[in-house]
Formats: sequence, structure tokens, C-alpha cells
Amino acid sequence: MKIIVGISGATGAIFGIRLLEVLKDVENVETHLVMSPWAITTIKEETDYSASEVRELADYHYSDKDLGAAISSGSFNVDGMIIAPCSMKSLASISVGLADNLITRSADVILKENKKLVLMTRETPLNQIHLENMLKLSKMGATIFPPMPAFYNHPKNLNEMIDHIVYRLLSQFNIHRLPDEKVWTGLNKSK
Repeated sequence: MKIIVGISGATGAIFGIRLLEVLKDVENVETHLVMSPWAITTIKEETDYSASEVRELADYHYSDKDLGAAISSGSFNVDGMIIAPCSMKSLASISVGLADNLITRSADVILKENKKLVLMTRETPLNQIHLENMLKLSKMGATIFPPMPAFYNHPKNLNEMIDHIVYRLLSQFNIHRLPDEKVWTGLNKSK
């Protein structure tokens, strides 16, 4: 399986980073990473990672300015793309087909090739423009996936919350049974 991972400049860069960490340990998954310039800034501000450390988590990485990269073409076979986090700017650009950087161009290609596109949108509160862009992309087949915390699994810390959200994100690509993955088993636990 080949997955493109885009990290935009929205807050929550740790989701994209953790996604890459988890995928590094999943057999037969190849990752292709693109980070926006603001993602690099956000990574420095929000985490203890450097941009080069994040790049090392991916099998392949590209500059967001490289519109000639393999992942910018529909002839390059990938299974889908995750943008985590996805800024409202990236969301808007994708919704109108702007394709002015490698993240938005790759997303455009994923849509035209009818592949899986998952957008971890990060903003609150949402205004009408945000909601209309999400609805528009959802109607095109994209999955809108805001990072909503769950509490039924009794997270003990922020890392457990992040992991749960990343595991739910990966379930969109039928990647399951990851270490420490906790799934809802229902209220009645009878056999």
C-alpha cells in the first residue's frame, strides 16, 4: 500500500508526525510525505521534532514546491492520501482545484483518480465557508475527519488521545489491530 501524507500549517502537526511513526511499523505500507512551509514552522513551535526528523519517518519526501514530483501525477499508483492536519487554506484550495503546491496538487490528483482522500480538518469554531468547503469535498468523495477525542477508552494522557485518533484515521485505509489500539466493544460484554 502507498499512502501520501500531507502536513499543512494548521495546529496539530503531531497528528501527522504520529501517523508517520505508526505507519513506519506497519508492514507493506510505503509513505510519501509533503510538508508545507507553515507545517515546518508549526512542527518547530508545537513539538520537539525537527523537520528533518519528520522527513526521516517517511519512505519518500518531497518539497511542497515540486509540482513535478511522482505523486503529482495520476499515473503514479497510490492508494490514497491523508492530510493531517489540514488547514482551512488547504481545504479551500482543494475544494476549488487550485493545486498551487504539491499538497493541493496531490489531493487534486487523488480526487480525479477516485482514490481515498482523508482530510483531518483543524479549526474551531467553523464558519460557513469552512462548512461549505467540507460539504463540497465530501460530496466529491473525500472523507472529512476532524480529530475528535474519545473518552470511552479512558485515555490516561494526551499521547493516548492522539494515538486513538491516529488509529481511527488509519482504519479509513483498513489498517487495524495496531499496538494499544482500543476499539468500542459495546456496553453489554456478554459472550
